[in-house]
Amino acid sequence: MSSTLERHAVAVGELLVGEGPAVVIGDRVSLRAHPAETDAYEVLREARGLPGAWEARGLPGGLAEGVPEGARAGAGAHEGAAVVLAEPRTAADLPAIAALADAVVVGAAWTRDIPLVRAAAELGLPVVVERRAGAPLEEWLGLADYCAVEGDGRVILCERGPLDLGLLRAARTASGRPVLADVSADPGLSPAAVAAGADGLVVHAPARLRLAPAFPYGTPPLPRGGAVRRGTGQGASDAEVEALTAWRVAEEAVTVVGALLRPESPATIPECRAAIDRVDAALATLLERRAALAGTVQRLKPVGGFAGRDLARERALVARMALRAPSLGEARLAPVMNAVIEAGLHLAEERGHHS
Repeated sequence: MSSTLERHAVAVGELLVGEGPAVVIGDRVSLRAHPAETDAYEVLREARGLPGAWEARGLPGGLAEGVPEGARAGAGAHEGAAVVLAEPRTAADLPAIAALADAVVVGAAWTRDIPLVRAAAELGLPVVVERRAGAPLEEWLGLADYCAVEGDGRVILCERGPLDLGLLRAARTASGRPVLADVSADPGLSPAAVAAGADGLVVHAPARLRLAPAFPYGTPPLPRGGAVRRGTGQGASDAEVEALTAWRVAEEAVTVVGALLRPESPATIPECRAAIDRVDAALATLLERRAALAGTVQRLKPVGGFAGRDLARERALVARMALRAPSLGEARLAPVMNAVIEAGLHLAEERGHHS
């Protein structure tokens, strides 16, 4: 049985899944989706964004000659990490997966193929166990336990397809294992999945797109409401725009929603600064929303602008905020909120003059 640390946090490449910030994993490669004669090494090299860069030749024990040191390691969820989850078609694909993938996927469609499940678990990689469609919680967690015993204990659960976010939360609580949500089919569910407790999101945004030196037609805009916009890539294919937009939607969810709801205990200065950056991103998002609402209020009030300020309401607002931020208290919050309110009023006036 795996240790408590292994059960609660599993390293996938250089991403730590289960502790700290939620992560985004950009590619789940299914070798089952390719023709049977496809070279698994070629597919996985391309998934890593390394087509033709080096030659991987299978060796006994699932090793590969010529795999550059650190080739599996990504740079972190917010730096376009080239982390690849790979699902085998048969046991013959496992040496390529061992050489070029960061984790092996026990796919939802074949969780009852016990010989292949056992072979995947014994590979020496983290095992991502997807829930079979319609499978109850007990079956899902039982399969994860089986993989942990057959392997080295590094097991991650993954909810895929029509997401049952309640079951995702229950699985995380009952098992203590990290849980991923595959939002490839609907990236707009990314915020809800993070709010439900997902330790990471899986989207289909291959490294060859994310890690390109320059996206030749510009970075796709982040759509409002999390919906993926089509046909806006200035020469990009719809699929490419969709993939990169999905990646951005997922990153926005782990940044903003994660900062609000996900506890963190950073232990180093870089970790602390990264956590602060996430909180600041969430704060900026809320301030932008507040400014928009303040502008609406100014249009509706009989007397708008600075002349219409309600100081009693502002004092009550600060008092309510102090209940949520007792370490700051009213005395420290008052000047902060005064600056926020004045910034909103100035913005409303500027927009009024230009309208």
